[in-house]
Amino acid sequence: MSLAQLHYTSAPPGPDGSGFRFTAVTPGVPAALLREAEQFIGYEPPRDLPDRPDAEQLKSFPKAFACTELADGGRLLGRSVYTGADYSGRWGNFHAHAVHLPPGTRLPDGALPITAWESPRWADTTPPDGRPAPIDRFEPSELLRPDGLLAFARSRADRLPAFFADLRTLAEGSDVRQIVLVERDSADVARWIVLACTVLPREQAHRLTFTTYTRRPQQARQQIVGALPSSEPVGRDRRFRVHDCTGRAAGEPVADVWAEVCARIWAAGRPELFRAASRAEGDTAGEAGPLAVTALAGGVALGPAARAAAARWAAEHASRLSEPVLAALLGALAREAADAAGEGAGDDEPAALAALLARLDGQVPTVVSAPLAARVLALAVRGRGPVPALGAGSLTPEVRAALARDLAPALRHGIADPAGPATGRPLALLHLADLLDLDCADLLPEFANRTARELAGGPVRAAADGTAPDTAAAGTPAPAAHGTPGPAGGGRPGTALLDAVHAHPALRTALFTELDALAAADPGAVAGRLAGSGLPVELDPGHPHLRMCVLGAAAGRSAADRRGRMRAVLHTAGVSPHADPAVLRTAFRLVWPDGQPTGEEASLLLNELGSDAHRLAGTRDLLVAAALAAPAEDAAAPLLAADLLRCFTEELVPAHRVPLLLLEFAALLGTEGEGENWVRRVRTLRDSAVEPVPEQVTRRVYDVLARRLLTVPVPESELYALARSGDAALLSAYERAARGDTVAGRLRTAPSYLAARFCDWSAYQGTHPDWEATRTTLLAKVLRPAVRALPDEDRAAVEEALRRTGRGRLDAYRAWSRPGALGRLAGRLTGRGRREDGRQDRPGDVGPSDGGGEW
Repeated sequence: MSLAQLHYTSAPPGPDGSGFRFTAVTPGVPAALLREAEQFIGYEPPRDLPDRPDAEQLKSFPKAFACTELADGGRLLGRSVYTGADYSGRWGNFHAHAVHLPPGTRLPDGALPITAWESPRWADTTPPDGRPAPIDRFEPSELLRPDGLLAFARSRADRLPAFFADLRTLAEGSDVRQIVLVERDSADVARWIVLACTVLPREQAHRLTFTTYTRRPQQARQQIVGALPSSEPVGRDRRFRVHDCTGRAAGEPVADVWAEVCARIWAAGRPELFRAASRAEGDTAGEAGPLAVTALAGGVALGPAARAAAARWAAEHASRLSEPVLAALLGALAREAADAAGEGAGDDEPAALAALLARLDGQVPTVVSAPLAARVLALAVRGRGPVPALGAGSLTPEVRAALARDLAPALRHGIADPAGPATGRPLALLHLADLLDLDCADLLPEFANRTARELAGGPVRAAADGTAPDTAAAGTPAPAAHGTPGPAGGGRPGTALLDAVHAHPALRTALFTELDALAAADPGAVAGRLAGSGLPVELDPGHPHLRMCVLGAAAGRSAADRRGRMRAVLHTAGVSPHADPAVLRTAFRLVWPDGQPTGEEASLLLNELGSDAHRLAGTRDLLVAAALAAPAEDAAAPLLAADLLRCFTEELVPAHRVPLLLLEFAALLGTEGEGENWVRRVRTLRDSAVEPVPEQVTRRVYDVLARRLLTVPVPESELYALARSGDAALLSAYERAARGDTVAGRLRTAPSYLAARFCDWSAYQGTHPDWEATRTTLLAKVLRPAVRALPDEDRAAVEEALRRTGRGRLDAYRAWSRPGALGRLAGRLTGRGRREDGRQDRPGDVGPSDGGGEW
């Protein structure tokens, strides 16, 4: 194949004129091509070289060797050199010799354009006969010998990564800015271009355009532009990325891993690895992984990021790597970073190595993978990578023994480190200790303590005697309900922990002991995290509190009521509450997380298990709290109070005894055991309390007493005690009961009951202002509407009942109920028409009141 050539210089007058013109052209070259080529083959000498150089000085002028893309897609490969004076003696002449590469055409033998640098085929003068001699090949220059290139690469080692990073983005098209290389010798620019073409995929290297010298870089159209320090500077022109190799190298690191690998390969003197990577993996177009694999397998030391890239790529393409390459790669990756590249492991390298090990472990002979396993394990133990999941066959005996010797201190520290997490990493390190046959039994108690506290959600500690602190006494909020999510910081046991608990009896016992203490201290919180977690509590005997927290929820789910759940939860403890009373308290707090069973439930618990069990379990006060907090509709609360007084006669504190006595007495009212002096007894008990009686207890007892005072018969002494007491709360309860539906119903249907109430509410006038206000209100608001609604026969029955009690009461009733002036006067005496209480009608009044006016 013969390439079209052209020569261009300043020549004497001829058929084509004089001055700068094409002096020799291969026949058939179109004129349009010549016109386009004329734009690219010009030459301007450097300003800082002699204007009239002698023959020796001409040799120091730069050579402008360029490969330029033409409009038709072809290439113009040419060399322009300064020749001094022209035929007329005028200085500034140059000679250009170029060849045309049509689209799709390459140099003979597929040679890269840059390899034609300073080939003997280039001419400095026009052929004498004006006919270019055919060129069938370009012999490379001695300047591009491998040893010279290696020496050049090493001399520019600190500049290689930045150049290769810019080259990659330029070749890929992601950044089209031109690269300007400033060197003192155009031959060095040619060497840069050789380095570039070596690292690029072959096709991209063929398409690369360049020039080794121009005095005006801003006018150049090539991708790589060579310049001298005296060339016109590009300043801050954003179209260019300048690499000035005549000054100090920039100290900024390069983040491009591919560029870093390329630089390391050239600095190591192994450029043949670029071709090897291309043969093995094809055109990777700047991908760092396969090139890094080839480099490491070839013995080139790489940095952490490149080692990570190699490990990631190898993990994804392990099946494509030959055994020798894989063995060499693993050996290189297994070496310490200080040995491999004088650097430590980067942030990504440990994880990438662990991923590669996970991919290969068990797939290649142990002798091949063991060094990498040792490297990954060492990084993990020293806190610089994930802990690998290794098996007994992952290490050779020699590697295992060496690791056990070297890593024992760091491994023990990682397990026992109080500043680290309780589970996760320490648990994995514990597995590695087993793998290396290291005895860490002395670390298990503290490790179990930290793990238990993390699982339980916080630093809950048991009391010194192993019992839970008394946090559920009367009036004290109890722990969260069984199954309620716990506070931040807790968590359910993961698969790794469950596996470790199954595999390590010593760890299991230590952990369950710690969790059992925490479960006794705060069963609601522990159950909220561990219920249904799969923690194998059945594998270890004992730990009843933990067993109830883990198994109790499922066991009690089928029970019909809370008492049934209580029995089911106690059954999961595996021990009787009589043998270990503390389990009773734990079960109590799991079933009643708010600490408040009903009176009936508490009474049955007391009677079923006996007072001794509750006394020893510390649940007595929980039963007391249930009695004192029971609502009024809980009819079993007074009976519970009586049982508590009977069972704990000498143990109840005064603050509990008086309220319980009041509840007990409330149960006696209306029975044969009520005795006498009800009002005085209730008020005396209340006043004897060393602490205020709970409001709900006082209200409950007063309501019961008020209802008893509104029944028939009522001793006059009790009514008198009520009237003279001035007890606002008791009088309010009495009025509230009198306004209730029960009294209203009896007033409508029982004339004798109405007569009795008239007698009561007309009695003891002026005894106490509060009684006066209460009785007059009841006469006006309750009794008068009831009387107004009675039929005639019932009115007569009322008067008959009053007549039997005495003529005075009948007269008073008639006067009170008589309309007109006398009725109003009687109303003032009996409360009719009074406004001193200033109260409005209330819910529960039998009927609307006219305020004491006429019927």
